[in-house]
Amino acid sequence: MYNHFQGKLAVKTPTYAVIECAGVGYLLNISLNTFTKLGDEENCKLYAHLAVREDAMVLYGFADEAEREIFRQLISVSGVGPGTARMILSSLSAGEIEQAIQTGNVAVLKGVKGIGEKSAQRIIVDLKGKLGKQDSALPVQMFAGDNKLREEALSALVMLGFARNMAEKAVDKSLKAEGNVVSVEHLIKLALKNL
Repeated sequence: MYNHFQGKLAVKTPTYAVIECAGVGYLLNISLNTFTKLGDEENCKLYAHLAVREDAMVLYGFADEAEREIFRQLISVSGVGPGTARMILSSLSAGEIEQAIQTGNVAVLKGVKGIGEKSAQRIIVDLKGKLGKQDSALPVQMFAGDNKLREEALSALVMLGFARNMAEKAVDKSLKAEGNVVSVEHLIKLALKNL
């Protein structure tokens, strides 16, 4: 429902931030990693995820799209709620989490408060296949500079009727092959060849 919030940073604490957009203050729960990346700039942008429960609608904010994607993957695991996912993201970076999952490193995930051995194993089993479908040689941060370009290309391919996971594979493959792609149009053309 919400992709991101951009505006004046009204309040910043280690657990939440309030961003004022057009006179409305939005409270977004954040991880410690996002807290650190926010800095003290007055204007900021946080990528958002809206968690809907029986008794509440809770917004979560992320400094970058890679962290939000890992969060979404984590909450898809049975027994891992948004609070637990935020705790994991406060303890480990998105890249560290992905690497722990891909290598099956239970100890790294167990090091997070509230994550036991069974939970860590379940996260690895459930997400290894999902994250493993992406090229494991590509760290999450590889696309940090190309995130906007990547997202625009993905959006266009999804609007053209391609499944998002297939489009992501094609775009990531194209970005890896081409390196610095000059335009969204060029990236879309390359991705279409890979579909």
